[in-house]
Amino acid sequence: MFKRIAIAGFQHESNSFAPNPATLADFERADSWPGMLRGPEVTRGTRGLNLPIAGFIEAAEAELVPILWCAAEPSGPVTTQAFDAIAAEIMNGVQKAQVDAIYLDLHGAMITEDHLDGEGELLRRIREVAPETPIAISLDLHANLSPDLVALADVITIYRTYPHLDMAETGARAWRRLLNDVHKAASFRRADYILPLHCQWTGAEPTASLYRMAEELDAELALGFSAGDTPYTSVSLVAYHDDPFQAERNAQDLLNAVQRAESRCNPNLPSAAAAVAQAMALQPGKPVILADVEDNAGGGGSADTVGLLRAMVEAGVEGALLGVLCDPAAALQAHAKGVGARFETSLGGRSGLPGEAPFETRVEVAALSDGRVAYEGEMYGGGLAEIGPTALLRIAQPGLELRVVVSSERTQCLDRAFFRHLGAEPEEAAIIGVKSTVHYRADFDPIAQATIPCRAPGLLSSRPQDAQYRNLRPGVRLGPNGPLF
Repeated sequence: MFKRIAIAGFQHESNSFAPNPATLADFERADSWPGMLRGPEVTRGTRGLNLPIAGFIEAAEAELVPILWCAAEPSGPVTTQAFDAIAAEIMNGVQKAQVDAIYLDLHGAMITEDHLDGEGELLRRIREVAPETPIAISLDLHANLSPDLVALADVITIYRTYPHLDMAETGARAWRRLLNDVHKAASFRRADYILPLHCQWTGAEPTASLYRMAEELDAELALGFSAGDTPYTSVSLVAYHDDPFQAERNAQDLLNAVQRAESRCNPNLPSAAAAVAQAMALQPGKPVILADVEDNAGGGGSADTVGLLRAMVEAGVEGALLGVLCDPAAALQAHAKGVGARFETSLGGRSGLPGEAPFETRVEVAALSDGRVAYEGEMYGGGLAEIGPTALLRIAQPGLELRVVVSSERTQCLDRAFFRHLGAEPEEAAIIGVKSTVHYRADFDPIAQATIPCRAPGLLSSRPQDAQYRNLRPGVRLGPNGPLF
């Protein structure tokens, strides 16, 4: 039994193709998760939230020494200054704590300006001050596991659901692995293809069966983060067993299942225009959800692309909502003019992607908020999003009924509260456009008659074969049954 455990968290999902890096200020600032927490604040600030560290704290039967916890909205790689400062604080805390175990709440797809394997480098530095201390880590389902990371951590747990409804449970499982599995053999495998995020929904096959199998084999499965340009990017797994031979066998059995599943994954998506047409052809009733999967702030997207917005306007949608579009200038303009005001504005379109340009339109301010949004859905319920001055803007064009939530900070539209806090009821809408890849399903699928993920160009490409990779390992396939790198 471990008596005294250091705990810390350092989370970032790094998109190699996003232009803006994650700075120290980004980790200090609260967004959908709390801002940087230190010492006892780690326990107080995460209590009751669906976070791995909260689950570990709740489950652990030991004295805990909280050091630091932080996370930043997915973006480009982490700056050297931010990584070095946070890593040093964790290292110093571990060194001073005099503990007999360490738990780390990490992501698994962090890239820094200097390191393609951010978590592996963090563990390497921690091992300098704690070479023999058992280390348990929890990782996101989208982790890109490296051999170094697996070797440096004594035990690993990985989310098993996408949407990530089991983050706290994954932290609790890390405690159980720390107690029971530290001395077990670990066998690491990785598949030879990249799986784009929209194919990773665990509520459907083939991923649902893969996670059932992983649980049966006492294995941890990561589906990978396709926007991370690293030698480790792909589906990967690690299996644990008292018998090294059985660990190897279990890992290979799961890998074989992963390889067989490749041909069952369909990465093809309709265009935004085609998706809107499909939605409008359905009979009136419950809302139709259109997912703008490539412009997901939760995967490093700019949250300001206007491909889906243009398609909805051009089709003349009625009773429609769209969110959350990040445009600080438009949001501030709406706050300055007030509810009921009408004005000309340019919405979004500043990501720099080819063909993207701001959407010029006239809008009416329907509602305003300070951007402090209390999450209500299962994934983040009890938490608070802080997205800056926010407005509900009605697109003032004849023959159109479309309202758009415009924020000052990037955020993923994974909760109906982003509409409700501005007085817009999603259940009453005919069509709802959400800038999210899969997480929206937890809160929006229950009210939907149909859900249609669609492709409008964004920084989180749904087609790995189109991405400008440079660092992948040779021979990995760019998407299910895709071309070789």
